[in-house]
Amino acid sequence: MLPRAGITLCVAAFAALGAESAAAQNCFLFFCPPGAQLGRQATTAPGPDRQSEQARPFFGSPDVAYATAYAESNSEPFPVPALRLSDVDPIYLRKSVYYPTDEPPGTIVIDPQGHFLYLIEGAGRAIRYGVGVGRSGFEWAGVATIHNKQEWPDWYPPKEMIERQPEIRRMMSELQSGLGMHGGPRNPLGARALYLWQGNKDTLYRIHGTVEPWTIGKSVSSGCIRMINQDVIDLYERTPVGAKVVVLSSRTNAMRP
Repeated sequence: MLPRAGITLCVAAFAALGAESAAAQNCFLFFCPPGAQLGRQATTAPGPDRQSEQARPFFGSPDVAYATAYAESNSEPFPVPALRLSDVDPIYLRKSVYYPTDEPPGTIVIDPQGHFLYLIEGAGRAIRYGVGVGRSGFEWAGVATIHNKQEWPDWYPPKEMIERQPEIRRMMSELQSGLGMHGGPRNPLGARALYLWQGNKDTLYRIHGTVEPWTIGKSVSSGCIRMINQDVIDLYERTPVGAKVVVLSSRTNAMRP
């Protein structure tokens, strides 16, 4: 159930911009929680002349809205600190953008070259999140599905990672599934993890949060897709198990709205 203040803000924005307006539905994206019904969805994709359309982060002042979207949260099992906005290039903050694609709504498309993750909404629109991706030699591309999702997941680094970085062994302990690290505010997987599988095989790649938000927009990971914690929580709520994930080649010139 939406809080009264949230309902008031959603209704006010909707009334101001018009119930039939696709702009209205996108502009207050960040004030309404995932799953809120905002009215009838647009049924036709925007024409080619909209390719130069500006990204629309939200309705109202950008500074206020981003401060809200990336505020501290104490409703989680562990506190999620507010994002220091100066740590992240504004281009990598969450936005609703024009993104024409043949992929159906609900698909996740990851553009490693642009350091963006797109959650396809349909009608030529997507929610765009900034991400950190694999450094040189650790890139991965292909099609997978979300096999399972976890809140505040435990981390089990592969043996190869421990061999490359033996210093991380100091942070590990014996857990139920092997040598790992309990979920929590210092866990490298952050607040959420979505596990990518191909058929019956675990790819060992994840979409997850991070304790290093300043790495968003950079190629520094061991192949996983890292997100700001507030963003991965948002994506987690919007994405069901079984969702399709398309990871583009880092050499693909994906469109950057």
